[in-house]
Amino acid sequence: MRAFEAAARCGSFSAAAEELCVTQSAVSHQIRHLESWLGAPLFARGKGNRLKLLPHGTTLAQTLITSFAEIETACRRARRAEGPASLVIAAIPSIAVCWLIPRLADFRRQHPDIRLQLIYALHGQDVDFGEVDLALVFSKQGPPQIPGTHTTSFLAGASAPVCSPALAADLRRAGEEGLARAALLHDSGIGGWRQWFARAGKTPPEKLEGPLFEDFNLLRAAALAGQGLALCPIAMIAEDLRAGRLVQLSPITVHDDCGYYLVDRPPPGSTDREAAKAFQSWLFSVRDEAEAAARPAVDSFGAFMDHCDN
Repeated sequence: MRAFEAAARCGSFSAAAEELCVTQSAVSHQIRHLESWLGAPLFARGKGNRLKLLPHGTTLAQTLITSFAEIETACRRARRAEGPASLVIAAIPSIAVCWLIPRLADFRRQHPDIRLQLIYALHGQDVDFGEVDLALVFSKQGPPQIPGTHTTSFLAGASAPVCSPALAADLRRAGEEGLARAALLHDSGIGGWRQWFARAGKTPPEKLEGPLFEDFNLLRAAALAGQGLALCPIAMIAEDLRAGRLVQLSPITVHDDCGYYLVDRPPPGSTDREAAKAFQSWLFSVRDEAEAAARPAVDSFGAFMDHCDN
């Protein structure tokens, strides 16, 4: 199960093998053992041996990713009872994977004396501020109200339609007919797209239903793979837009009331507050630099998307 979880999360047997410090054949062997025990394949094996999770494989992978994260979090808390103190940062998976981890090496270079622990802030579960120094969380209805904490707005949640450059090119060529056929990707039901079409003053396609991805990281991966149009928080995918991995199709946004927040409450006996202050100062400095460098332009196809009637 560990081999399967790593392969599903990393997207390949070779990447999973590197993470687990084993050979690629060992990962493949373990997954085939698991498939034999389950009595069903977990991947659709296509050309080039590219991994594509089957629906039940996706469900199992999501459960294992969350479960292993919980186990790791529990072990880290147990280890924290002994040894040098650490600054513990809890972050929801989308911020951890898409925003924080790619930039974290910069903090470590600036503050080599501060020992960090990064753990998941799991959806639907309260953050234990007896073990966590700072938390990066998401809220749909303004700043989270947690007694005894200080909350600061971190990133805006406003979301706009995006897709891969290749799909955007296909839509340009196909025109209105192509847009009507384009797959719409969802991460929390069809409400987001329904709201976007209403706000844009456009008639939605007859079929708003499309693939549903439980986690934003899965939605982003599907958009990057060219599987359809996704409503993504612009602040979260700013680097994808700047690098040209994704294309923003319209300036019209939804989920404007949603946002990402930094929550701080120093528990008794926590790490020296200077470490937490240093991290917060670095975090907002990097945030401001990223926002200044973000590409404001919308793809030229956006003009067509904003004015056509489907």
